[in-house]
Amino acid sequence: MTPVFLRHHPDASIEVPASVHEIVTDFAATHACCARLWAREEERWRLLGAEEGAEAPEAPSAALVEVPGTDGTLQIEVEAEGELPCDAGAHASFLARVVARSVGHHGEVDFFSRELAERYEEITLLYSISEILGSVISLEEAAGIILEEVVDVLGARRAALWVHSADEGVLERIASVGQVRGPVRLNADDPVAVTAAVFRKSEPVILEADEAFMEREPPRGRSRESVLSVPLSYSPPEGNARTVGVINLFGRTSDGVYTAGDRKLLAAIASQVGAAVENSRLIAESLQQERVFRELELAHDLQLKLLPDLEPFADIADVAAACIPADSVGGDFYHLFRLTDDRVGVMIGDVSSHGFGAALIMALAMSAVGIHAVEGDPPGRVLERVQDAMDTELRSTEMYFTVFYGVIDPRAGEFTYANAGHAHAFRITGQGASERLEATDLPVGIKEAGPFSERTVPWTAGEDLLFLFTDGITDAMAAGEREASRRLLKLVSASRGQPLTRVMEEVLALPSQRTGVPADDRTVVLLRA
Repeated sequence: MTPVFLRHHPDASIEVPASVHEIVTDFAATHACCARLWAREEERWRLLGAEEGAEAPEAPSAALVEVPGTDGTLQIEVEAEGELPCDAGAHASFLARVVARSVGHHGEVDFFSRELAERYEEITLLYSISEILGSVISLEEAAGIILEEVVDVLGARRAALWVHSADEGVLERIASVGQVRGPVRLNADDPVAVTAAVFRKSEPVILEADEAFMEREPPRGRSRESVLSVPLSYSPPEGNARTVGVINLFGRTSDGVYTAGDRKLLAAIASQVGAAVENSRLIAESLQQERVFRELELAHDLQLKLLPDLEPFADIADVAAACIPADSVGGDFYHLFRLTDDRVGVMIGDVSSHGFGAALIMALAMSAVGIHAVEGDPPGRVLERVQDAMDTELRSTEMYFTVFYGVIDPRAGEFTYANAGHAHAFRITGQGASERLEATDLPVGIKEAGPFSERTVPWTAGEDLLFLFTDGITDAMAAGEREASRRLLKLVSASRGQPLTRVMEEVLALPSQRTGVPADDRTVVLLRA
């Protein structure tokens, strides 16, 4: 027998569709009998379908036939009307079966109409969530709006959305609806918290638990509630899906429990939210990378601006120089000083390592050199004062730098220099011979405090060439230190009669023979005065 669906509450009167009353009325008219539909309510009978104001019997007067599938709630009464014969029992049995089918069909239509309405609400919810996630709002704001929608459609009392922070290994509650108590951060490896377990196992659960969502007895006075917890998953175009968070629903306004259908719907929502969470993270990472890139570009530009402009020296010297950091910023530097009596001060330095740490020491060294060299002190005294000024920074960073500082005096025909551990300093004579300008002291930061030694070599004005570079040049050539230096000196000596900017370009072109990105900063200074 097909079950009969009756929309009936224990505290309300039983009602049946109008079509059922029409069937009973038409049947009675066709068969010239009196047919009635009775409903048993508690211990009394009530006539269904009686016209308002019409006199109606208070109880059946003839034998009743139960409408199948109603557990005796509905009964059919048939009796003859007037003098016409009537097989009341047969008519009642037939009518009871017809009424049962009609009530059943109406119940099925009503049931599926409600199912369709619920599915429509779910489809509308999924569409609404897609629109929310597609709008340009923050993930936290979108999560709050989505939870409001989910709570409304699924009839939840409270809800919370958790997102995993891979850097910290924790789950953070970024949005909630209702009074959701408990922690806002959970260790993803928490052995007790169900939220953490759902995240690790990536499996939805329906259970009874307290608001803190820990597997323990709820506090006294608080009854257990149905809880639905579903992982937020993300499936990349390539690779395996991964869990990025958890969404929890607590309790139901209908005091019922969550069903497999609710779990399926929330899983569909969770997949959308999971994709949004991952996209939000990727966008944040991209913005952070862009921000870092812009900051690196700014740092690069600022560092290059610390290097001297060569144009003011054009009337007293022919100069070509370049500094190319291995990263956006580096630890190489050079400096030029226009001193009295047409003297020219020239410096090159190489901070240990490269990157931001080296760039900081480079900036401090440039500042200290700029202060002390312009006073016209001898090279040894300048380096001594630079080391004294930077002692604290060098000790705290455990860094050091090689530095060469010399003063060319064309009138006196002398070149006086102090060399703190810089191995790549050469004088090339007008005839093409090269002379290494040997180190006079240990690098700054390694040498003990005290005076720096100096040396003086002959200088033929307008003919001799000063060639300074850092070890990034030789390292990039991949020919060994001695062989790389030999090639460089041979190149510069052979090209010494050409414009120095062209010679510098040829020097910088040599490392391109090695594939890959240079591992160290590269700096070249060529000067003839």
